[in-house]
Amino acid sequence: MIYAIGDIHGMVHKLQALIEELPLTPDDHLVFIGDYVDRGSNPAATVGYLLELEKQYSCTFLMGNHESMFLSFLGWEAPQYFGGEAFLQNGGETTLTSYGYFEADGKFSMPDDHVEFYKNLKLWYLHGEYLFVHAGLSRDVMAFSDVKYALEQESPREILWQRATIDLPHSLGVTIVYGHTPQPDMQVRWNLPYSIGIDTGCVYGGLLTALRLPDETVFQV
Repeated sequence: MIYAIGDIHGMVHKLQALIEELPLTPDDHLVFIGDYVDRGSNPAATVGYLLELEKQYSCTFLMGNHESMFLSFLGWEAPQYFGGEAFLQNGGETTLTSYGYFEADGKFSMPDDHVEFYKNLKLWYLHGEYLFVHAGLSRDVMAFSDVKYALEQESPREILWQRATIDLPHSLGVTIVYGHTPQPDMQVRWNLPYSIGIDTGCVYGGLLTALRLPDETVFQV
């Protein structure tokens, strides 16, 4: 089974509680949809917990727009790192505080395993009839019928920030599982067979969601 987990935003205690609720087996695979940092109380501890979890289970960690902003703010350079100028306006101070940034006196550094975690974040994960991305895909690539070709053509900005197309039908032949955009009622956003949104506003007082696939069972705390 695959378990897709929605946006965590530093809420490590909700993450721990959710993982404890899941009926996991050694053969299961966990896909995290991105946005581990910002806004919540302890982003650094969240990443630390994920690193420990990876020692027990097969995991895929996607990049969210908040990781993109954070790493851009720190001066990392690559097409997937941008928006650093907006980092602090989007809850970045909690991430910096959790890493001791404001106490570093110009000598800030992250633990090596956290650096590797961020370096290895993926923009997408394709498995069978499901495509996992953080935010969505652009209208242009959703017009294609070949999902692999569509992903080759897509830009990191669209994958990390797109909101305009999440409820649209498409011909990609997969169900897109995404986070980034919670509904006003903080519930799972069902739009089968085209997409499923699993950001249920964990950091805004909502629930943290895991979606088990392919039976599409929802677990929440």
